[in-house]
Amino acid sequence: MVKRIFSLPARMASGRGHFYRRSLILLFVVSGVPGLIIGSLVYGLTAGRVERELLDNHVRQIEQRSVNLDNQLGNLELLLSHWAFDPKFDYRLRETDFIREFDVTQELTRTLVAMQGSNAIVKRAELYVGGQSPVLLHPEYMAVDEATAARYEALIRYRRFTYWTHRAFDPSRPDEREPALVHHIPAGSLEPFGVLVFRLDPDRFADLLRTLAPYDEGETFTWDPSGSFWLSAGGSAEDSPFVRALRERVEASDEPSGSFLTEWEGQMYAVSYGTLSRIANDWRYVSASPIGNITAPVVFISKVIMLVSLAALLLAALLAWLASLRIYSPVKRLVALLGGGQTGHSGDEFSLFEREWRDLNRERLELHNRIAEQLPFVKHGFLHQLLQGHLHAYSEADLRRRMERLLRGTEGCRFVVVYVRLIGMLGGEGKFRDGDEGLVSFAAANLLEELAAPRFPRSETIHFHDMSAGVLVFVPPDLSCADEIESFCAEAAARINRVLHLHAVMAFGEPVPRIRDVPLAFERAKQAAGLRLLDNANQIIRMEREMADQEEAAELRYSFTLERELLQALRTGDEDGARAHLEAFLGSLCSGGAKEIDVQQGMLQLLGQVQHAMMASGFHPHRLYGGANLYAELSRLREPKQMLRWFMNRVLAPYFREWASRADARVKRLAGQAAEYLHRNYMRDISLESCADALGTSPYALSKAFKAATGTNFIDYLTELRLAKAKQLLRESELKIHDVAGMVGYQHSYFNRIFKKLEGITPTLYRQRSRNA
Repeated sequence: MVKRIFSLPARMASGRGHFYRRSLILLFVVSGVPGLIIGSLVYGLTAGRVERELLDNHVRQIEQRSVNLDNQLGNLELLLSHWAFDPKFDYRLRETDFIREFDVTQELTRTLVAMQGSNAIVKRAELYVGGQSPVLLHPEYMAVDEATAARYEALIRYRRFTYWTHRAFDPSRPDEREPALVHHIPAGSLEPFGVLVFRLDPDRFADLLRTLAPYDEGETFTWDPSGSFWLSAGGSAEDSPFVRALRERVEASDEPSGSFLTEWEGQMYAVSYGTLSRIANDWRYVSASPIGNITAPVVFISKVIMLVSLAALLLAALLAWLASLRIYSPVKRLVALLGGGQTGHSGDEFSLFEREWRDLNRERLELHNRIAEQLPFVKHGFLHQLLQGHLHAYSEADLRRRMERLLRGTEGCRFVVVYVRLIGMLGGEGKFRDGDEGLVSFAAANLLEELAAPRFPRSETIHFHDMSAGVLVFVPPDLSCADEIESFCAEAAARINRVLHLHAVMAFGEPVPRIRDVPLAFERAKQAAGLRLLDNANQIIRMEREMADQEEAAELRYSFTLERELLQALRTGDEDGARAHLEAFLGSLCSGGAKEIDVQQGMLQLLGQVQHAMMASGFHPHRLYGGANLYAELSRLREPKQMLRWFMNRVLAPYFREWASRADARVKRLAGQAAEYLHRNYMRDISLESCADALGTSPYALSKAFKAATGTNFIDYLTELRLAKAKQLLRESELKIHDVAGMVGYQHSYFNRIFKKLEGITPTLYRQRSRNA
């Protein structure tokens, strides 16, 4: 069906005849050509006039901005003259010792700082006082060298007492010229001895000059005809070809201001020039902008007119096409839509309509059946996400609408969540083995659904593949069914015992009115299931009753004694003792009406202590267990037997395997050190305790390691070593028996006794026989 609908336009286009094409062309000509003619006339009549208006407006803008620039520069001149006539800059400066009279120097520095901040384009305000010891404040005090003093003395010698200049002030950088405004001091004196200088920021001055050119391209500059000042907004050189050509054209004109068009390198420029009235001499300025920038609005308007004309043409084509569709035969449109595909269909069009209707109805029924087949899976997925809290972003109204679409008849109901956990070890004598958790959960969910259907008006069962399931009961607003749910739980537990040979813990609470509260009710029911008593089989937990009984709960029996014994067994490598202590510890936790959550928390606490003891013994749990999260694994276990088996196989077994591998190396190393010690000190009074002290270990550990490595105990090894040395001395020396005994660490009488006991003859007889041999 989808393929047929997407192929309709192709069939419709192929099925239209000459009448359709002729009517379409006629309507297009009638509606489109007048609009195209009107657009062309509008463009021809308005484009030229708009261009002339734009050029005149550009010239007026340049003139207005030049007046603004003239005023700003005039204000700067008045500001410098005002400061020059200040009493601080009179004849007394010539006699001032700027080093000794620090307060005068500081006052002048503050004044210069104020002058510097009085205008945005002033880069630095400076005071130069000439004489035998010239001084420059810029605005801080500094002594000047001869080259710098020569540049400022040239400013004093200039014939005007206030003027503009464009020169390099730093002798080390003669190519970096800056615009400056200079005023002689004392003001009005015919014999000035210093100058006040406003050194202007070239970039900001250029930005101020750039206001004469409202466009990014082009050239804007100003100069003093006397040659003392030059500045370009774009940084162009004074002798660049374009600048020189513009200056020659302006200087050749008799008018003080005006405008003209000129061409340079294939591009037309609109040039405006005028005069800036400055102190004692007028500046000239020139602003040249590409005419394309000025007439850009005309180009834009032209494009707009063309686009509007094209849009009108397209609209005319669209209207012509729509009108032709209305004129075209409705029956033929239906034939093309329903799949006839030919405008000249020779059969009965209504027979075609009937056949296509039957096909569409059949496809509709197939889609309906597919939806009906998938609805249980969609419903189960919705309930599973709801209980797990994955739909928390939805509002209550959205959840209500989704539930009413999937579960009819749930309008206005309250909700009770019954959490069911199956208790019992898999892999025993029952029907199921390890790995059948999903199958067991599915079977339990089917039993719960069969029992819930006749008891409640509406309920839904969900299984979680982890030996647990949930029943969502829909309770009418005016009913209380707590007793009915408890009776259902008792019957379900009995059925699970009988059919699955497992026990069940079932927890539920009070009805909740909102769907958004269902995940919280489910989580509370799961937590309540953890309060089950381990010595009971089936348990039904009503959360409100359980909360009331919390104060009477039995205390946790955590045996710190068994914990210490287990940790000691870990430290000493006693695997059998560790397993026995672990079993006794878990039995102590489970005794006396202990609850599942208490036992689980106790085992988690023990796991932490065990890992701490392992780290203290030099075993890193992260490397020992491959980075596994043991706490997460243990927290998923519910049965004490499962916890015991997991703890022994998952925690203790890897530890003792690593202990054994490390113990072999330690034993061999310790036995070797002991043997080396005996060979060096056998002639002295040696005991197991003294040797252990010398090696930094305990006598027990030394004896055990020596026996494991050499196959003989410590004393026997020492005795054999001493007798071997004694027999060597008896064979190879003439020492007396008494001396030989002392040299191998024995008293004479004990030596004779032990020698005869082990060799069967006395030392004297051994010497005689060895020599005879």
